[in-house]
Amino acid sequence: MKRLIMPCTDDAIATIEAGDEVIISGVIYTGRDQVHKRLASLIGEGKEPPFPFRGNAIYYMGPSPAPDGFALGAAGPTTSARMDPFSPLLADNGLKVMIGKGPRSEEVRASIERNHGLYLQAYGGCGALYSSCIRKSEVIAYPELGPEALLRLEVEDFPVFCIIDSLGRVYRG
Repeated sequence: MKRLIMPCTDDAIATIEAGDEVIISGVIYTGRDQVHKRLASLIGEGKEPPFPFRGNAIYYMGPSPAPDGFALGAAGPTTSARMDPFSPLLADNGLKVMIGKGPRSEEVRASIERNHGLYLQAYGGCGALYSSCIRKSEVIAYPELGPEALLRLEVEDFPVFCIIDSLGRVYRG
């Protein structure tokens, strides 16, 4: 099992191989297709995104409301393929780690390899487990999107596994 502290370095990413179990701690960001569309528009306009891409991760998730004592409610992954039209652009602009579920397109795999990033898969059906790993949550952009707003999460011992590593190798289970 590998540990990844976010934000991360290229050296840390290089130690993770397709098929590795990974435990994440630190800061990650959340965003689904509407957030990705807006981030791509910002890049196209030459504007800075609301968080620094370099060394950071985005988790494809829309949470449920937080019960008492929790930073968020259920926080399970959503289908990654919905972000595929935008992911190569974000990776080419410095985003290093993507977290979601399901397969990715060849274009996304190539962009991960080209930019020496990672695609990590969260376990489907484990929204309550992921909620228990989130220590803090705050909206940093697009609050009008409700549960799909861009969030900054502080996580501890967040379990995932590597599907596409920095060399473009794909784990096929």
